[in-house]
Amino acid sequence: MQILETESICRRFGEQTAVESVSLSLEAGEAFGLLGPNGAGKTTMIKMLTTLLPPTSGSARVAGFDIVRRAREVRRLIGYVPQLVSADGSLSGYENLLIFAKLYDIPRSARLLRISEALSFVGLSDAATRLVREYSGGMIRRLEIAQSVLHRPRVLFLDEPTVGLDPVARRAVWDHIERLRADYGTTIFLTTHLMEEADSLCSRVAIMHRGRVAAIGRPDELKASIGENGTSLDDVFVHYAGDRLDAGGDYRETSRTRRTARRLG
Repeated sequence: MQILETESICRRFGEQTAVESVSLSLEAGEAFGLLGPNGAGKTTMIKMLTTLLPPTSGSARVAGFDIVRRAREVRRLIGYVPQLVSADGSLSGYENLLIFAKLYDIPRSARLLRISEALSFVGLSDAATRLVREYSGGMIRRLEIAQSVLHRPRVLFLDEPTVGLDPVARRAVWDHIERLRADYGTTIFLTTHLMEEADSLCSRVAIMHRGRVAAIGRPDELKASIGENGTSLDDVFVHYAGDRLDAGGDYRETSRTRRTARRLG
């Protein structure tokens, strides 16, 4: 069953094209990775699919609902963890989750249990009453995942979820993402420029280059498409997206990434 579909979706900012005629489809319960260097169009794509940014042309549907005409229904079915830190450091973990429970219209009678379950799921029960400003970067990311799944979304969007995290914290976030699929059947749509992350988490990946999808398939299929033994996903990325793993992005993108890394680190 297809849970998400896009048809020739585009987004332009004046004369600049950020996403150009992208068509994708995701099966319910899969983990899908959108790869690409900074400036490739990953974040613009995820903002359109989460109804935060209207497409210039083309269309997309989540669980059969059009992202423009039925945006309210789409929002009720999705969760979103942005690249920038979204948790409030002046509140406790519990208080952050309580705000999200109210925003998601979770009934008052169910809030305490739902929050308790979410904290337990991400391993933050013992830190529930601590201020988030005292959390480590990995704990903040896990709290944000808990926030995004309180209403049990069918699709969870994660925009570079481990940017700025050390390897131990990154692995902990990966483990929780994998559990979401295994325990709840959640469909995962993540953007990343970390090939190891995509190889570990994703059943299929698409490589974006200058706003277009340059290649799509299972990681093993894409490795085989190059026709060389011992090929890594890094090699696949270089083959389809150019001669560098990270084009660097513009000043705004670089500043945003570094701010996020500092706040999480």
